[in-house]
Amino acid sequence: METKGKKVLIADDEPDILEIIGYNLTREGYEIYTAKDGDEALQKAKQLSPDLIVLDIMMPRKTGVEVCQTLRAQPAFQDTLIIFLTALSDEASHIKGLETGADDYVNKPISPKVLVSRVNALFRRHNKEDEKTLKVGNISIDPIKFVVMVDNEEVTLAKKEFELLYLLASRPGRVFLRNEILSQVWGTDVIVGDRTIDVHIRKIRQKLGIDCITTVKGVGYKFEI
Repeated sequence: METKGKKVLIADDEPDILEIIGYNLTREGYEIYTAKDGDEALQKAKQLSPDLIVLDIMMPRKTGVEVCQTLRAQPAFQDTLIIFLTALSDEASHIKGLETGADDYVNKPISPKVLVSRVNALFRRHNKEDEKTLKVGNISIDPIKFVVMVDNEEVTLAKKEFELLYLLASRPGRVFLRNEILSQVWGTDVIVGDRTIDVHIRKIRQKLGIDCITTVKGVGYKFEI
């Protein structure tokens, strides 16, 4: 995977974390920029247009969640990859981050090897360009432009929501098992729980405004219109 020229912004109020993450991602070939609080993270994101942002949830001035919400509200940052760093172990905090539009999260204390693996995995999936536009009923899904159209109206989805919808819509009527979805959307080197899928499915349903994803209890999900 080509990493040269990929810009990564790291926002955390702990200098040691900025240093260790920056060092390990620099070794992978990424261009690294840092911010020490939420306000600086927003400022640098707008200046640099990074390909990926690593956000600490508990930062001064603005939290990582607030920064993510602000960025996701702007068209220029709809496709920017975002990873949360969190020392919070409760499920509600993780769900909050995912609902805000983050692509992934990594728990503190941070394992540099795990974080690098997550970053590389996100870029690998983001760089797929061999998929074709899907048209199912009144829904059109363009994987190159990351555009979803419902009745000729554009619907904005977060990155993981889009990938999950595309996977299900690629085989209408076919039931995708939960472990299948986790593997194909999040990857085998990313650890997430079943609850993560449920959160994303709920958000997709809300945004599309149509009943096209069916829950197969105890098994998984299927796309049908």
